[in-house]
Amino acid sequence: MYIAIIFENISEEIKEILLATLQDTAEGFEENDKGLTAIFLTENYQEGKIAEIAGVYKVPYKKETIASQNWNALWESNFDPVIIDHFAGIRAAFHEPLKNVQHEIIITPKMSFGTGHHATTYLMMQQMGKTDFTHKSVFDFGTGTGVLAILAQKLGALSVVANDIDEWSITNARENFAHNNTQSIQLLQSGTAEMGKSFDIILANINRNVLLGNMPALSSQLKKGGQLILSGILEEDQEVISSYAEACQLSLLEKTTRNKWICLTFKKP
Repeated sequence: MYIAIIFENISEEIKEILLATLQDTAEGFEENDKGLTAIFLTENYQEGKIAEIAGVYKVPYKKETIASQNWNALWESNFDPVIIDHFAGIRAAFHEPLKNVQHEIIITPKMSFGTGHHATTYLMMQQMGKTDFTHKSVFDFGTGTGVLAILAQKLGALSVVANDIDEWSITNARENFAHNNTQSIQLLQSGTAEMGKSFDIILANINRNVLLGNMPALSSQLKKGGQLILSGILEEDQEVISSYAEACQLSLLEKTTRNKWICLTFKKP
């Protein structure tokens, strides 16, 4: 069973604050024009924390209990296709094929993070469009729906490894790999970035604490001249993330921003 907390009629700024505040405990989010829905496993839901956050930011909310089998109906009612700079598009199987995009990705997100609606996924995919993946080895750390791993393979990666700590993400990513004919992606259930391999490109769209905790492993597995593209962080996180990255012999190449979220690209000299 899951608990859905529905915040309606909130500003974009408040939405981003809620996403940042709840991302470590929520199982997933659904965004739409009316607001934000945060989904929690019943055993992980903290009523006091939600009430405190709602009080601080003066936002009303509704609480609903949803059965696992009702998740698809929830996201289908809110999921519109996403287009990233005419470079890539994300849609569900029930949508019409997308026009005027170079790469089309079909996903059924279920409880996993990564529909492309959130600024961090958008930023990651946008940066991937500016990166050469041809014949490269790629690691997608914390793959969620698998959308970044799928895009990496569509962009010509020679090999792609993807992992996630959550069993439902692994199940979901595997289904999405099948939808996109990318079953050759190696998928592992794991909570660590340590893969025992080296990669040309590493993708990591998670959160600040996980990124900081895994920065040494991410850097050590990056080949010389390789790139680490990461997001899941806010503008105020840049200083600490960059400091950790520099301490791990990585240099910042580029920063992009969307709705106060950032994507940072580092290179290993």
